[in-house]
Amino acid sequence: MKLKRVVAMVLAAGMTISAVGCAGKGGSSEKDGTEATTAGAVENTDTEADKGTDDDAAEAVGETPTYSSIVLGESYKDVTTTIKWLHHKTDRQEDGTIDNYIAEFNKVYPNITVQTEAITDYAEDSLLRLSSGDWGDIMFIPAIDKAELSEFFIPYGTTEEMDKYINFPKQWEKDGICYGIGYMGNAQGVLYNKKVFEKAGIKEAPKTPTEFIDALQKIKDNTDSIPLYTNYAAGWTMGAWDAYLGSITDGDNTWFNQKFVHTAAPFADPGDGTGAYNLYKILYDAVAKGLIEEDYTTTDWESCKSMLNKGEIGTMVLGSWAVAQMKEAGENPDDIGYMPFPITVNGVQYATAGPDYCYAISKDVDADHQAAAMVFVKWMVEESGWCDFEGGYPISKTAPSSFDFSAATVLQDEPALAGEEDFLNEMNSESELSFNAGGDAKVQEIVEAAATGSKDFDTIMKEWTEKWNNAQESLGIEVQY
Repeated sequence: MKLKRVVAMVLAAGMTISAVGCAGKGGSSEKDGTEATTAGAVENTDTEADKGTDDDAAEAVGETPTYSSIVLGESYKDVTTTIKWLHHKTDRQEDGTIDNYIAEFNKVYPNITVQTEAITDYAEDSLLRLSSGDWGDIMFIPAIDKAELSEFFIPYGTTEEMDKYINFPKQWEKDGICYGIGYMGNAQGVLYNKKVFEKAGIKEAPKTPTEFIDALQKIKDNTDSIPLYTNYAAGWTMGAWDAYLGSITDGDNTWFNQKFVHTAAPFADPGDGTGAYNLYKILYDAVAKGLIEEDYTTTDWESCKSMLNKGEIGTMVLGSWAVAQMKEAGENPDDIGYMPFPITVNGVQYATAGPDYCYAISKDVDADHQAAAMVFVKWMVEESGWCDFEGGYPISKTAPSSFDFSAATVLQDEPALAGEEDFLNEMNSESELSFNAGGDAKVQEIVEAAATGSKDFDTIMKEWTEKWNNAQESLGIEVQY
């Protein structure tokens, strides 16, 4: 979807859109954006990337630097300028974290002043700011088409070159060029309280839907904790279930972006506890069996953080970005655990990983501003430690990381096939199901149906299939699977 079309939709929607606040974390947290997955299996290597040299650096006026040309602490030490960074991290702006990072950066680059602006409703407002040009030098890339990247941003380098330095270089790629670098990565799994599991008598992390439901029942029977907190009322937290489609549910990292739109019955039960059917059935069964909060309409996003920290909640289905927030929410950070999603494919549990919002640098500022911005981005990625502080899946391949998800095989979803980049967006819009694109309403419907008994799960899946098939027919998308 082109930027001007997106902006038009934002303006037309006006106050009818439920904008999500960023007081807790932002991005994939207070879910302004979607948790993206892109090309290639993740290679989390400790191999030292080849560093550039001063001779390599494009330091002449009028030349645009690349990521690899920057030698931190040496390149562009003579540049004196002020740059502006537009972002969604209102929480880290308010608690002083970002100011502290900038202060550390200025110990190395005292002549580069970094101004910041944090936006609460970033997903919408950033698109408007991008279209107007009123945003500064660095921003987190909003939901634009990849075809438009070169219209707004400068390259960091080729994706092949950037693969030496970072994970997920293809997240914002056009014609083999990388335009975006994540500030942190997200893996997909399940938050849980270790002490609650111990008290409930759960000795091993559940690996299948049946084992997970059994574990929730043990929590209900043996503790006073809420087995699974749905976070229904927040809305966006329901859409987070979509992030487990594809690699996690069937072990195929080509399924979500390449095969899904061409599949006749993507919500059919494969009969082995895998697939989209069993992903959403876990939620339906948990609700139907009374293994959630007493009144799902009264859930509260902010208070659930301390509730999990104190052991009042057993599990929550959210990305790994949430781990840091839950640990910070009380006096029991060591009780917060993160486990793979309870689906096993041929004996293997999978997790997907991808970047959260990604840094991009404006093409419409002068060479000094671009150089200063490139230096700052590289310092934030490689030297600040911000990604690890947030508990993120590593972005830099050289910076230290404490993230450990060794219990699962981590994949990254392959991108759409050439010429089909817009198919999923079009299918999401035509079917009104919006998978991995803010489709919280359809997942809320599962909770409502299970709680009231108004629909059985198979009926919901049949309705989704009918909408999907109608969209395929309407859009002329070939059914191949």
